[in-house]
Amino acid sequence: MSAPSPLPAQLPIVPFTKPVSGSVQIPGSKSLTNRALLLAALCDRPVTLTGALFSDDTRLMSEALRKLGITVLADESARTIEVANQTNAFRSPAPVDLFVGLAGTAARFLTALCAAAPRGVYRIQGTERMNQRPMKGLIDALRALGADIRCTGVEGFFPIEIHARGLRGGLVEIDATESSQMLSALLMVAPLAAAPVDVTAVGGVRWPFVQMTALMMQAFQGSPGPAVARSGKHSFRVLQNPYARSTANFAIEPDATAASYFAALPLVIGGNTNLAHLHLGLQGDTAFLDVLRRIGASVTSAASGFEVSFNSGSHRIGVTENFNEFSDTFLTLAALAPLLSGSTTITGVAHSRKQETDRVAGMVCELRKLGQDVHEHADGDGLTITPRPLKSGVVIETYHDHRFAMSFAILGCHDLNRDGLSWLTINNPACCAKTFPNFFEVLRSLRT
Repeated sequence: MSAPSPLPAQLPIVPFTKPVSGSVQIPGSKSLTNRALLLAALCDRPVTLTGALFSDDTRLMSEALRKLGITVLADESARTIEVANQTNAFRSPAPVDLFVGLAGTAARFLTALCAAAPRGVYRIQGTERMNQRPMKGLIDALRALGADIRCTGVEGFFPIEIHARGLRGGLVEIDATESSQMLSALLMVAPLAAAPVDVTAVGGVRWPFVQMTALMMQAFQGSPGPAVARSGKHSFRVLQNPYARSTANFAIEPDATAASYFAALPLVIGGNTNLAHLHLGLQGDTAFLDVLRRIGASVTSAASGFEVSFNSGSHRIGVTENFNEFSDTFLTLAALAPLLSGSTTITGVAHSRKQETDRVAGMVCELRKLGQDVHEHADGDGLTITPRPLKSGVVIETYHDHRFAMSFAILGCHDLNRDGLSWLTINNPACCAKTFPNFFEVLRSLRT
């Protein structure tokens, strides 16, 4: 895969003047790629990840593993990453500095990995925004299992310094309401502890993400049994099965969140898109396809993937949806809402205020710039969007958040003034490099 062309500071979105028809090759999942990198690093033999995502987040994760002493060989043209020489990890006599940028998965996973290491000193920090994102739940849980983690700035946040001595196991509580990545990180390293780990998630869990992590752990372990046993509604026992991948390759699924943009495209301009190789599997974000069905799209599954189609003369209906278990896709719906008939209400997204940016507040601001009637819920957990005539000539602020750029780019494909001319511009489109570096090239290919 060639490197995407450089993007300008501001990118006018050219509308589609006819219905879309085409197949989209969705990149590998960021969540699955970074989980697989961590789990492969814990195996006792080389593992090659196929269909891997190459983005800012996965490159940061790969580079951190290299600094920990593990061999990570990436072939971007073949979309493969080989992880090898795992026995060389955690041997540096000097402190190891790790930089995670704005990558939440890398930040949480590497914190847990280094805390579970048998020895060494590890200093982890991110960008200014990453140093403001939630870490306290994970830090507290790892400390309860015996980890020596020192917050060198503000307590409960990055930067941190870990003096590794392994984890002792036992009972532990974790508050992962602000980010399910914290619970996933804890679960993945729990088999390394000296004794079985029993985890209680305080405040509940977003089950699809726990299930994704548990299934991946099982795939990387030599035991045929489950990696995580559910012992209560919000509690789990993590079994001490060793990570010992029985086959050399592990295939990464296409990213279901990235697929949401192109799944929504037919509702904006009519026509159909085929989401190649996307299937119901590990990723809970495929639930977004059911939301599109209720809006009015036709969604069918085939051996080649999912196909989404919409007749531009049909009705597009506003919906009410709780996005707690697949919240990364709520921005896709919110950006689409101005084109729907009736109000759209989104709930279950309070935790998204502490992601790359405050996604709820940002979405409210950008939709109002477009002339929409937006009510931000008093409890902070959602918003209601009532369509109004769209304003032309608007520049969308992305807040360095890839999902704003991609969601509003899909809205911009709507031929608002029926002249084929751009009416919406994306600020800092290059932020898509976080998870989907060639997003705009893929979008442009569907226009030809």
